[in-house]
Amino acid sequence: MKKINENIIIMDEKTKFHSKASEEYIHVNFIYDNLIWDGWIPIEYRRTGVSLKTEEEIKDYLLSVYDKMNHINFDDWFEQQSVFWKTKNKARITKSFFDILATGDWKCVDCTLPKNPNFARRIQDLKEFGYTISTDTNRFCKNCNSNKTHLILLPIPRGSINSYETWTKKLRDRIIKVLNYTEVYENKYKPHCLPDHKFPEIRWDAETKAVNSENMTNDEIKNKFQLLTNQHNEQKREVCRKCFQTNKRGFPFGIKYFYIGNEDWSPEIPLKGKKAEDGCRGCFWYDMAKWRESLNKKVNE
Repeated sequence: MKKINENIIIMDEKTKFHSKASEEYIHVNFIYDNLIWDGWIPIEYRRTGVSLKTEEEIKDYLLSVYDKMNHINFDDWFEQQSVFWKTKNKARITKSFFDILATGDWKCVDCTLPKNPNFARRIQDLKEFGYTISTDTNRFCKNCNSNKTHLILLPIPRGSINSYETWTKKLRDRIIKVLNYTEVYENKYKPHCLPDHKFPEIRWDAETKAVNSENMTNDEIKNKFQLLTNQHNEQKREVCRKCFQTNKRGFPFGIKYFYIGNEDWSPEIPLKGKKAEDGCRGCFWYDMAKWRESLNKKVNE
């Protein structure tokens, strides 16, 4: 154990990980009068831009979260969430998950949360709404009598809703049209594919967010977006997550080809932020059309 002060105790200096979401936590006890909050505080949490590296950064963040989570602030916090959810009439299923998590403490996903075949999507929605939720994939549940995934929601202000760029339906339709309805993974016409940001979400930070204008030029669209099916978009997300964790860039079909660099993430390039985009260039997953064009050119030399 390590005391930050009389009210904040780090219970385990070894951090906890949720590798699938690339999240990292620290186990703390927050002491408020006769109450003790026992949970995990994220120190790496891309959804709200938290990325703490030094002891001083962690200490300052814990002090801030401790004050925000004080039980005397809970009623005000909950009222703010009530106002927020009134704007989300189409998210009733997701709200049912929030309602349970907001009651506090760790919640077993099997016996506590609403029965839903895609609970992970509902939790992802909550995170995208800016909520901070810690995940323990191996916590004992007395009710299930076995180790299960548990979640705990922190009653702190919602962070910035995580969207690197936003677009209207009009712009979305235009992006698809400018990219010729062509799903880039298979290089085939598919009218129902999705715009995908070439620069992967896992490497975004608060400074790289922007709003796309409906007046974006065709060249700007082609530089920022490619079209993927939902399946291939999910596949790309997993490859980019692994790259972020291992500093090894992914490659498709067993073809270890990069039109810039090699499979190793350059140590000279930061891991997150706009400059990190330079580390993605040359990878198939970043720009599939350019990768294909470059490889074909090399084959024909």
